[in-house]
Amino acid sequence: MAQGTVSGTVYDFDNRTFPLQNVKVRNLSTSRVEATKAAGQFTIPAKVGDLIEFSLVGYHTDTLFLINLESKIIFLPGNSTTLREVEIISAKMNPYILAPDPLARPYTRVATDGLQGKGNNDRAGGLLFNLGYGKYRRQQEKIRLLEERDRFQTEINAVFTEAYVSDLVKLKGDDLKNFMAMYRPPEELVKSERPFNYAYYTVKAYHSWLKLSPEERKISSMSKLKAD
Repeated sequence: MAQGTVSGTVYDFDNRTFPLQNVKVRNLSTSRVEATKAAGQFTIPAKVGDLIEFSLVGYHTDTLFLINLESKIIFLPGNSTTLREVEIISAKMNPYILAPDPLARPYTRVATDGLQGKGNNDRAGGLLFNLGYGKYRRQQEKIRLLEERDRFQTEINAVFTEAYVSDLVKLKGDDLKNFMAMYRPPEELVKSERPFNYAYYTVKAYHSWLKLSPEERKISSMSKLKAD
């Protein structure tokens, strides 16, 4: 499943010849975002198995699970506070939806207003049964959090170095190592203050360090384990 692109066109659900411009097309698997052109056309990097979200003010957000990279036709329903009467004339559950693999068939469609659910290449916004999508989305969220954590840890390691800290606070040797161990910038703080001011943080931490007693400035070494 090599990385490629998927393209298509987004139309208004009620007026199917009316293309929608500036629809935000987001690949939820990679966070890549594109927008549709005047003719409703879009192209976005993607691969089989990715989730593509379509959103526009005044319309319902819709999500497409890619089972192939063929051209797509998307119909977005208008977002109205007054719901029109919907008559459920039939409901069909695809047996493959019960497969343990969440990527097999993540949804099936309930027919409404006499419209049968269409295939993945030509779909209209509607009622979905997402029996496997929830698990897949949780897995993707875990991956995203791990990648985000790794990105901030890499940034901290690259900036908060002995050379950088020593140049700011003039500490050397064990004092420098103890200071860096005690005052390493917390990941959550770096994440919440973007862009993070490492110089200001380091100097402020140094003033806190100076208030500590000589014993408090030392990192207690772990006790050595005795062999049986």
